[in-house]
Amino acid sequence: MQPIPIPANQPADRFYGGGRQISDFRSDPPADPFTPEDWVASTTSVRGHAPIGMTRLPGGELLADAISRAPLEWLGPEHVERFGADTMLLVKLLDAGQRLPIHAHPDRAFAATHLAAAHGKAEAWYMLTAGSVFLGLREDISPAELRHLVDTQQIDRMLGLMHAIDVEPHDTVYVPPGLLHAIGPGILLAEVQEPEDLSILLEWTGFALDGAADGHLGLGFDLALAAVDMSGRSRDDILSLVQHPGSDGPVLPSASEEFFRLDRVSRDSEVPAGLAVLIALAGSMSLTTAGGGTVTLAPGTTTLVPYAAGAMHFSGDGTVLLARPPLAH
Repeated sequence: MQPIPIPANQPADRFYGGGRQISDFRSDPPADPFTPEDWVASTTSVRGHAPIGMTRLPGGELLADAISRAPLEWLGPEHVERFGADTMLLVKLLDAGQRLPIHAHPDRAFAATHLAAAHGKAEAWYMLTAGSVFLGLREDISPAELRHLVDTQQIDRMLGLMHAIDVEPHDTVYVPPGLLHAIGPGILLAEVQEPEDLSILLEWTGFALDGAADGHLGLGFDLALAAVDMSGRSRDDILSLVQHPGSDGPVLPSASEEFFRLDRVSRDSEVPAGLAVLIALAGSMSLTTAGGGTVTLAPGTTTLVPYAAGAMHFSGDGTVLLARPPLAH
């Protein structure tokens, strides 16, 4: 098995605008409006709309089906022993053509109990452009008060209760399950997350969705909001989720490692065999695998590396993001 270049996979008609920055990043023709997400090497579907969102390999087979047929070759024996044929990973490019709505994601326990889902949705962002994000609450709020703000769509009040954080290119942000958040307009980022499409939407005014019907994952808001962290956090606590990595290696807080791994590579490096999704950001880098495959990692390209391709050797002068599942031990 060899590394596989992966083209853009942008589900159509999402509820918020964007997409042009993704096509510019990839040097593709202009994207259609409302295609703000590129689901890279995805075995996950848009909730309720399979197979939309799922990646097809060059021959047309769904990546999810290929992995189910040969999990050891794709994922490796240690991964399969612990996680089965589950990749445990979803990678996206995201172009916030408008500010995203205030929302949160459930954790594993809530998702398993109430949604029959195998994962929650922790996520993390690698910023490709500057902007502002909203993270967490500045003070405690009661379930009744939060429900009232949602029902009456008091958006300014909700935003005012949250921490506004300025971010720069190459900053990273870890968003644990339950944390309220919103991505500001104009931001392009790379995202790693648990492989689920589970969002509890507290805001829908001005977006192409019926939040009153669809914002609570079919659970009703009283139950769905129980998955939201309503406790206030200090600014220092929130800033601990934001990293400013200045060198190669892991770029996320250690708390994220139970869900996924994200490294930056910009010099000659050796990486053990394992499923990986690569996003080339800049410069000229090459990937050579122990199985004999060689791929040029041009800026804007994404590449899927199966376990059976063998250990990875990076060389050249550039910057590549390396997204991987959590360690299996």
